[in-house]
Amino acid sequence: MRKPRRMSWPLVILVPAVSLTVLQAVACRGGQSGAGGSATTTETREADVPLIPRRLIFGNPERTGPILSDDGKQLAFRAPLNGVMNVWVAPVGNLEAARAVTDDTTRGIQQYSWATTSNHIIYLKDKGGDENWRVYVVDLSSGETKDLTPFDKVAAQIQGVSNKFPTEILVALNDRKPEVHDVHRINIVTGKRTLVQRNDGGFAGFLTDDDYNVRLASRQRQDGGIDLLQRAADGSFTPFETIPPDDSLTTNPVGFDRSGQILYFIDSRGRDTAAVVSRNMATGASTVLAQDARVDAENAIAHPQTGLVQAVAFNYDRVRWQAVDPAIAPDLEYLKTVTDGEINVMSRTLDDSRWTVAYVKDNGPVRFYLYDRPKKAATFLYTNRPMLESAKLASMHAREIKSRDGLTLMSYLTLPVWTDPDGDGVPSAPLPTILHVHGGPWGRDTWGYNADHQLLANRGYAVLSVNFRASTGFGKKFLNAGNREWGGRMHDDLIDAVNWAVAAKIADAKRVAIMGGSYGGYATLAGLTFTPDVFAAGVDIVGPSNLITLLNTIPPYWAPQIELFTTRLGDHRTPEGRKFLESRSPLTFVDRISKPLLIAQGANDPRVKQAESDQIVTAMKAKNIPVVYALFPDEGHGFAKPENNVAFMAITEAFFAQHLKGRAEPIGDAFKGSSVTIPHGRELVPGVAEASAPAAASGTR
Repeated sequence: MRKPRRMSWPLVILVPAVSLTVLQAVACRGGQSGAGGSATTTETREADVPLIPRRLIFGNPERTGPILSDDGKQLAFRAPLNGVMNVWVAPVGNLEAARAVTDDTTRGIQQYSWATTSNHIIYLKDKGGDENWRVYVVDLSSGETKDLTPFDKVAAQIQGVSNKFPTEILVALNDRKPEVHDVHRINIVTGKRTLVQRNDGGFAGFLTDDDYNVRLASRQRQDGGIDLLQRAADGSFTPFETIPPDDSLTTNPVGFDRSGQILYFIDSRGRDTAAVVSRNMATGASTVLAQDARVDAENAIAHPQTGLVQAVAFNYDRVRWQAVDPAIAPDLEYLKTVTDGEINVMSRTLDDSRWTVAYVKDNGPVRFYLYDRPKKAATFLYTNRPMLESAKLASMHAREIKSRDGLTLMSYLTLPVWTDPDGDGVPSAPLPTILHVHGGPWGRDTWGYNADHQLLANRGYAVLSVNFRASTGFGKKFLNAGNREWGGRMHDDLIDAVNWAVAAKIADAKRVAIMGGSYGGYATLAGLTFTPDVFAAGVDIVGPSNLITLLNTIPPYWAPQIELFTTRLGDHRTPEGRKFLESRSPLTFVDRISKPLLIAQGANDPRVKQAESDQIVTAMKAKNIPVVYALFPDEGHGFAKPENNVAFMAITEAFFAQHLKGRAEPIGDAFKGSSVTIPHGRELVPGVAEASAPAAASGTR
């Protein structure tokens, strides 16, 4: 389950150096317009398409995410160090001189950025996926690493980075009270920490400006709406604006320009889809900068010096950039000519002379370029997975599917390359199919390279991902249509998509499986309990089985937003609410499970606790219903370690091959380096019990 992000914007608008959170999104999403793939002119047979080794897809990339320092002299990126992803730094123009500046030996560095000194790297690290993030800084001159937030069981959050204060950052900490975050100013050289704003109001979050002033606070209302409050000179907070419940996930103040006089909103109030709106704080005047009738604003590019928004991205089937500032339009037009793929501007120097740009494709690795803006010239840097350059990867096709009550479900279909010789997205015969359900549920599927799609398509399956109601990006009516519809109309949308695929002769109705993580894991459990005759098998990754226990065990710092969850899922605090949530919990109907089920869980998951998987496995065991349970002791809400992803996908493809009759790479040494244990059912998947890795052998039945 994903916490809706409040008071935030993709870091590309707030910080010149983008964090890894943004980079990970780049690696699996898409861009401009139209459906993916080009027609295949020569016939390809299954025998001509070798199995792509899963380590090429789920192992470490060779390099990823090039980010420029503010002064434009250095380039940071992530790459393996002794098999673990770390941050490296190289002089611009000399990648061969790169050196590792972090030395993590566990799960790898997942979030990082440049400090505006251009001599420090800031990164976040948790322990085993527990999301209790600590903030670290590396001094590139001395090589010293400093822990800026040396606290246990505290989830640090970067609140602000400004080039007006190169040696200081704002960090939000819940060390005083687990439920709320206070804002601190931390000197990255000395480590000195100064309290800026104590959170005594039960606020869900704060918005600060480039001068490190706290300007706004947000507070959840009982009806699911949001009150925005403005900080006065005396430190008190007074009403500023209200966000109605129907707009609470599609309206958000996201940042100020460098002067602090212009406030930017993503705003759906008075319209269905969220526009980018600027508000003059002195006059109160608001201006709509960019909007699209079909979809919400998704991302933005801001000038590195002024902070003024210059371009906005919208994503229906693919991403489309809309220039707001005419000065940037020629750059975006030029970048379209450089190479195939969707454009994402990843970083810009402070003087705006150099950019790093990613090009995302559906059937190839991400390509990264260094753009010289004055010369209008882009130089190739590298691809993230060069070993996939020659692989026969599949195209992804955007498809509109109608729900039974008339909603349009933007969906994405990937087919094995040998089944679609003319490239039209229709196989020569119906295929075993995987319905791949996204998490959130307040998220969405997008076009682009998708590791799961590629592996499963290579194994012979059609893979279908559906943006069911409650998915974000398609306007507030579509999103709000999912209120209190977990296991209801949200699940109907998935079934409607399966029926569409069967009617279109894409899917073999007797060989359709469902798979997903977080909400997608819940959807898998719902599929095997609420609609047990539709699916031949299911794979649940960190999915909740009981909505009451899910809401009772959310992380403490989500508490200020509890009304958002209760109004959109159901209220676990009332008898009527609990009765409703029980009726939508797969655990209630566990005796209906009759199809093979694989469950995977991270032991340190703070969002969907291990108990969610344990309790349904225990219930199935009590009723003698077969189930395979894979547990990862060093993972949280999803799997970060490549070794664990490789191990899990080895089990998954063997499981699907057994029940859907697709292809599979032998398990072999797939468990090497992984922490995977199989507490139950390891004898139910061919090759798992025989695997030589100690982790598999240590599992119990």
